[in-house]
Amino acid sequence: MGLDMYAYAAPKEGDEDRYARNSREIAYWRKHPNLHGWMEQLWIKKGRPGLEGHINEPTFNGVELELTWDDIKDLERDIKEGNLPDTSGFFFGNNSDNHYREQDLEFITEARTQIFLGFKVFYNSSW
Repeated sequence: MGLDMYAYAAPKEGDEDRYARNSREIAYWRKHPNLHGWMEQLWIKKGRPGLEGHINEPTFNGVELELTWDDIKDLERDIKEGNLPDTSGFFFGNNSDNHYREQDLEFITEARTQIFLGFKVFYNSSW
């Protein structure tokens, strides 16, 4: 077990099933806890979307989080400035910011490309 993290692009229009059928993975990380922490902070800032109807305490696990152009810009800045938040969890592993730095920046480029081409970009995780 461990923290598995995904980013994918999906068509802008259509229902949830269409997203699942037509999405395309654009990034995968294994145990990058500080990036996950950054995404969780963004999720909280956006009002914890994706938990409609849940009765338990909200947990940022298995939650689809849409990333906008501005979110990607903010993420790029925080990666370049070393401002991903220190994050820990039982399945998360150790700080891997340096290990993933180049891949993170490649993800930024790919996410911008997908948004420019008219797709939505999402982050999701499982632990």
